[in-house]
Amino acid sequence: MKKRIYTLSIALASIAFISSCGAEKEETTIAEKGVAVQVATPVLQTGNSLTVSGKVEAVNNATLSTRQMGFVDEIHVNIGEKVSKGQLLLSITNEDLRAKKAQVEANISEASAALKNVETNYNRFKTLFEQKSVSQKEMDDMTMQYEMTKSKLNAAQQMKNEIDAQFDYANLKAPFDGVITNKFIKKGDMANPGMPLIALENPNQFEVIANVPESEIANIKTDNEVKVLIKSINKEVKGTIAAISKSASNTGGQFQIRVNLEENLEGIYSGMFATLKLTTNNDNQLSALMVDKNAIIKKGDLKGLYVVSQQNTAVLRWVRLGRQVGENIEVLSGVSNDEKYIVAHSGKLFNGAKISVK
Repeated sequence: MKKRIYTLSIALASIAFISSCGAEKEETTIAEKGVAVQVATPVLQTGNSLTVSGKVEAVNNATLSTRQMGFVDEIHVNIGEKVSKGQLLLSITNEDLRAKKAQVEANISEASAALKNVETNYNRFKTLFEQKSVSQKEMDDMTMQYEMTKSKLNAAQQMKNEIDAQFDYANLKAPFDGVITNKFIKKGDMANPGMPLIALENPNQFEVIANVPESEIANIKTDNEVKVLIKSINKEVKGTIAAISKSASNTGGQFQIRVNLEENLEGIYSGMFATLKLTTNNDNQLSALMVDKNAIIKKGDLKGLYVVSQQNTAVLRWVRLGRQVGENIEVLSGVSNDEKYIVAHSGKLFNGAKISVK
C-alpha cells in the first residue's frame, strides 16, 4: 500500500513539472514577443500665437437678490422667457412695508397741512415786521417755526423714498431687456437678503472669458484681434480683447481676459467652450511640446507618459502638463521632442515591459 502511494506521488510531481515548464515556455514567448504598441513623437509647435481655452458668457448678465426677508408671493416669469427692462419678475411678502408706507404718507399729509398753515402765518409776520408792527424776536420765532415745519415735511418725504426703494427689493424687476436663464427659488419659499433668486442675460452680445499664463500676459494687449472657435457649433469668429485683469491672486498664476465677439452666431449660448488663438507682441518664437491627450496616464494627482527606451522597453515618465489644444495637450516637462511615446497598446503595459512597435 505504501509503495502505491509513493508511485502516485511521483506521477503527480511529474505532471506538475511538465505543466510548469509549459507555462514558463509560454510566458517566455510572450515576453520575447513584447506588448504590441503604437508610438509617436511629440510635436514641437512654434510661432507668435498662443492658444487658450475659454467659456462663452453674455456681456450683460445679472443674478438678482433682495434686501428683504419674506416669503415669495409670486414668480411672474419662467426660464427661457423674454423680458423687458422694468418688467416685474418676482414678488415678496411686503405687508410690513405697506403699513409703513401708509403711516409715512399720513405723516406727509399732516406735515404738508401744518406747513401750509405756518407758511400763511410766516408771510403775515413778514408783512407786519416790515411795518414794524412785530418785534425782531417775534419774527425770529416765527421763522424758526416755519423752518422746523419744512424740515418735518422733508424728513417724511425722505422716509417715503426709503420705503419706495425697499419696495424695489420686494418686487424684483428686470434691469435690462433679456431672457430668464435660471430660477433659484419657488413660490412659498423664504427669501433671505443676498440670496440668489433669478438670473437673466441679454443674448444679443457675447464674450469669451479665458485665462492667459503669466509668462505671456505681458505680450497680450487690449484691442488685439482674436480668432475664436466655438467648439459645439464648429464655427470660427473674430473677437477683440476688451479687458485684461491686472491680478492673478485668485487664479493660480493665470490672468483673466475678456474677448468681445464681433458676430452673434445663431445657436450660441452662455457656458459653451471656446478656443482662442491670440497673436502676441513677442518677437521671440513660442515653442511647445504637444502629445496626444489619450496617451496620458493618470494616477491620483500625478500625470505620466510611457516612452520607449533604447532597450525597447516601456518607461513611465511623470510629466507636467500645460494647456490643451484640440486632441493634443502640452507637456511642460518630463520628455523631450526626440523621444518616442506610446500612443496605444494591446496587452498589459507596465514600467519596464518589453514592447514591440507596430
